[in-house]
Amino acid sequence: MEIAGTGLGAVRIDSGDVGVLARQARDQLDRLGATGTRIVVSGDLDEYAIASLRAEPVDGYGVGTALVTGSGAPTAEMVYKLVEVEGRPVAKRSSHKTSRGGRKAAVRRHKETGTAVEEVIFQIAPGAAEPVLGPHDRFLQIPLIRDGKRVDDVPTLEDDRQRLRHALVTLPWEGLKLSHGEPAIPTVFHEA
Repeated sequence: MEIAGTGLGAVRIDSGDVGVLARQARDQLDRLGATGTRIVVSGDLDEYAIASLRAEPVDGYGVGTALVTGSGAPTAEMVYKLVEVEGRPVAKRSSHKTSRGGRKAAVRRHKETGTAVEEVIFQIAPGAAEPVLGPHDRFLQIPLIRDGKRVDDVPTLEDDRQRLRHALVTLPWEGLKLSHGEPAIPTVFHEA
């Protein structure tokens, strides 16, 4: 409030119990004189979550995944998180959404037969090189932007389709189920 003043347009709540946090935010904003500041909530909202929030002091909803895919459609539930600013690691500290700051590399390991067995996330120290791949490993990340500019050899849609076809063949049978449960391919974290 020191910076924006009581005319602050809105605040966004994206993590935790958004109903409880909206009530707490409304109380705090009102006590500080920002009675016109709106409260917007987001974070995997769908029609059911919005209905459950109807009694809360919420002025707007940020709906993304459920709006694009429709109710009941499976999603990858991926999110972009900023991990480094000008070489300095940064991390998210929100409860239940903490992240590890700094550059990382994601590698999928395969058996000699081609079946995927493990995904490894490598924490890369500032100035360190990418991890060395084993004979049956492959990087999962594809650079799209470097230093604020689009990478020259961005894969085409057909390239992405081929990559997906190849990746599906490497999944163990458990990875093809359409149900919740334990991951078919475990993910481990490795600090290099």
